[in-house]
Amino acid sequence: MAVAIRLAQQGHKVTVFEKNAYPGGKLSELRLGKYRFDKGPSLFTMPQLIDELSELAGDQREIFKSIRLKQITNYFYEDGTIVEASSDTNAFAEELHQKLQEDPSAVKKHLKKSAFYYRTVSDLFIHQSLSRFQNFLNFKTLKGIVLSPGLNIFKTMHQANAKRFRNKKTIQLFDRYATYNGSNPYKTPALLNLIPHLEFGMGAYLPEKGMHQITLHLQHLAKKMGVEFKFGSTVEKITIQNEKVTGISSGEAFFASDLVVSDMDIHPLYKHLLPEKYSPAKLLRQEKSSSAYVFYWGIKKEFEQLHLHNILFTDDYKAEFEHLFEKEMPYEDPTIYINITSKYCKEDAPKACENWFVMVNVPHNKSGKEINYAGELRKQVIKKINRILKTSIEDYIEEEAILDPKGIELQTSSIGGSLYGNSSNNKYSAFLRHSNYSHQLKGLYFVGGSVHPGGGIPLCLMSAKIVADLIKTKK
Repeated sequence: MAVAIRLAQQGHKVTVFEKNAYPGGKLSELRLGKYRFDKGPSLFTMPQLIDELSELAGDQREIFKSIRLKQITNYFYEDGTIVEASSDTNAFAEELHQKLQEDPSAVKKHLKKSAFYYRTVSDLFIHQSLSRFQNFLNFKTLKGIVLSPGLNIFKTMHQANAKRFRNKKTIQLFDRYATYNGSNPYKTPALLNLIPHLEFGMGAYLPEKGMHQITLHLQHLAKKMGVEFKFGSTVEKITIQNEKVTGISSGEAFFASDLVVSDMDIHPLYKHLLPEKYSPAKLLRQEKSSSAYVFYWGIKKEFEQLHLHNILFTDDYKAEFEHLFEKEMPYEDPTIYINITSKYCKEDAPKACENWFVMVNVPHNKSGKEINYAGELRKQVIKKINRILKTSIEDYIEEEAILDPKGIELQTSSIGGSLYGNSSNNKYSAFLRHSNYSHQLKGLYFVGGSVHPGGGIPLCLMSAKIVADLIKTKK
């Protein structure tokens, strides 16, 4: 939808084909009885990217409304330690000092380093295509080369964090940021320590009516720009003639076009929509990111110790990631993420109740077979929640639904339910993501989480901007 808005603003006639009956892909919603849930992404950063799209629609009244969080995340550890991560870096550093005996100066230095990483590489690796040679003939590239010794590109995220902090709980807290793109902190490059800057330096937000409001807002803007939507329309083939796209086939109909932009995961796209000779075999073989198992629970109680974002950590983080990426099974004591939008959006749950989005990282469904660990995983999640929050959560669950890797793949065409396409468990991962345009087929472009610059709402919105700029300059 973001690239549709941008292309419509350039003067193109744009049609969006969506196989589901609703817009937004992973960024959709679920309603269970009197409860409303954001179905997928739950963290919102860089709202200016939404504002930019609103401004393209030509009406300042369309500026998107969101709340900047003062308290970002509550972290719970097995020994009863609770860390409240304030958006105020001084308060956050003091919290880690009081709770974990961490040196406040080390925390502040780490966040300054995170900002340095972001400022150094964002223009070069995030805001532009990496596939155009001319993009590297500029001051930004020279700056990146000069500053590269300070980027820790040969260390893993965990190695860098373990060197910085003394308490393993602090290390685990900052290692967690690898999960923001479905990667392993024991393998992913330390450069991904730029991610905390998005929260602490640039701010974490929540749309006033929940995350799904982003989808509704973009759809509204797109329609305002004249974009046509065709729901329940599966694209079955990208048509080609003389190494140039000519349109797409959906159902029994053919739709001619000299430009096709795909936001599908690249794996099903190459497998089902294009002839095999165009498939980038090496890229498609790369390790995939993790998936998720989500419980949507309507809880008939309020928990004061919980906030919007909550993490219940495992005691053995390394073992958990070994299970995710090597043993290909969920860990027996998984880290649990609980998102509760009703803390801010009161209409998302009845009075004195909460809407719990409970997520556990699980391996992507490589085999494609039915998920066989569901019952055991639910028991483990409930047991851990009861232990850490000192409750009996089953007594309060009055609505329930689940989403597993199989369901994620079915609904969003993400291979094996992989949330972010290929993982970043490689120091060259920034260069190994699929480009935003086809090098073989003229007129074919790519946006979304499985291509450059990566997964998550801000990076997907940036991919839309990159593609619109490529098309504008007729790459």
